[in-house]
Amino acid sequence: MKGLYLFGLIEAVTLVVALAACGGGSEAAADTTLGGVVAQGAAMAGAQVTVVDSQGVRRQASTDAAGRYAVNADGLRVPLLVSSIPAGGNTNCRYNDRPRAACMAAYVVTLREGSNVANVNPLTDRIASDIAVALKYIGPQQLVDSGKAPAVDAAVLQTAITEMRAGFSAALTAAGVTEVAGFDPVSTPMNADGRGVDAVLDLINHTRNYDNNSGESAHAVLTDISFRPIVGLLGNGAYEPLDFARAQRELAEIRNASVRVLVVGDSTAATYELGRLPRMGWGQVFEGRFKAGSRVKVLNGARAGRASRDFYNSGWYGQMARFMKPGDYVIINHGHNDQNCDASKALRGAADVANLCSYPNDAGGHRQHPAGASDMSFQTALERYVTLARMAGATPLLMTPTTRYWNVDRNTAYQGSDTRPVVPNHVTRQNAANGFAFVGDYSQTIRDTANARGVPLIDLEAKTIVFANAHAADWKGYWLAVDPADPRYPYYRTQTTGTLASPDTTHFQQAGAEAVADMVVQGIKETPALASMANLLQ
Repeated sequence: MKGLYLFGLIEAVTLVVALAACGGGSEAAADTTLGGVVAQGAAMAGAQVTVVDSQGVRRQASTDAAGRYAVNADGLRVPLLVSSIPAGGNTNCRYNDRPRAACMAAYVVTLREGSNVANVNPLTDRIASDIAVALKYIGPQQLVDSGKAPAVDAAVLQTAITEMRAGFSAALTAAGVTEVAGFDPVSTPMNADGRGVDAVLDLINHTRNYDNNSGESAHAVLTDISFRPIVGLLGNGAYEPLDFARAQRELAEIRNASVRVLVVGDSTAATYELGRLPRMGWGQVFEGRFKAGSRVKVLNGARAGRASRDFYNSGWYGQMARFMKPGDYVIINHGHNDQNCDASKALRGAADVANLCSYPNDAGGHRQHPAGASDMSFQTALERYVTLARMAGATPLLMTPTTRYWNVDRNTAYQGSDTRPVVPNHVTRQNAANGFAFVGDYSQTIRDTANARGVPLIDLEAKTIVFANAHAADWKGYWLAVDPADPRYPYYRTQTTGTLASPDTTHFQQAGAEAVADMVVQGIKETPALASMANLLQ
């Protein structure tokens, strides 16, 4: 992004709160206009902007090269919803069974005679997201698609703005914004000049989460430039502050790195909220395995709950891939959530099959998928990343998923008198309800893909099984098993899993994440085709 600069403070909080509590404002006077900047990591040229008022009246415009738009607001009644769809022809803002555009929204509650500002950016989308959740929508897109801009309780809007300011006040101050106490990302005038607010927006990633029960896009998610969560675990609530200086340094490191390593994966690799410590993914600690001075930067875009299809469709891959250059590496580490193919599950079954599920190859190594849905083949979904990496001049690397701490009956291994070991568990079998259209071995499908496409392979499942069985006595020190009475980790006082009484058999705490990162290093060094990457490791 070239820049969004704060010209001055609009003291609108009192007016915003008063109007938001109303059922709808008066009709805007003649010669009233609405305009602003649409930006997400860069000014969004050619974006489609739609303004909808409280009565369902619509106005549309497109942004110019600087991301600016303007519409005639005569006759519109507040509140308004301003939404944007990026240029390129993809108008899907809501569904994850196909690629989803990077759509955003802003909620506007004031219209003065003359010129009015309504910017659309990741911060406005999160505020709109908080409002949508308060109104019982899944997320901001469902609110936009409702066709009208409903009124919201004044306290809801005030809380959303207050939470945003608390999370970004230090960063805004560090960026040179002088009136942070009254900053409003919607109504504060902005320019694309690389200073002030733009310097902050340039350091965050934005997408919308996935709703488990419907498969639709949900609340807005923000991370810093290295994919540390800022907000998104819940549909509303407190932000984790953006460390402006660190994020600036890391953005420069990403841009100037000799080699970038992109991690395409799920919860076992992901970087987590500070509030969920000591939970960690192996990708969160992987960068520390490279030699000092090697100028290697790890982009750990891995995301909890994501599978190979929807990691791409919902935009997580794209956030990393914008930085990819020839000579980089792409580690592809899916397989856990692709197994969610049981259509007979009462609540999530249909959504899982439509959006998360991909089917493994059969015992003969042949692809399996419903007729006309070749993208639901796990091998095909994996091959997309292989192709995209190679097109960018990067080297793809496939890995089987980390093991769950399960025995052959899919129960926790080494429990009480049951001393049966951890065994391979990324396999689906037909159930009594015939819920699976196709079943098979996901780890073997990854091996099939590596062989078919000539991709280096690390069998991480095999390595983690050996590790798991060697730690029968102390495995809870590696997988997530937190003492809920530990004052350092208040999050686990209310959790039903991840505790000493109910250990999480899939995810790791720091010692486990470190151990898995070491296994990845070992695998790279054992693979002749990755000799150049191995030379960068400690």
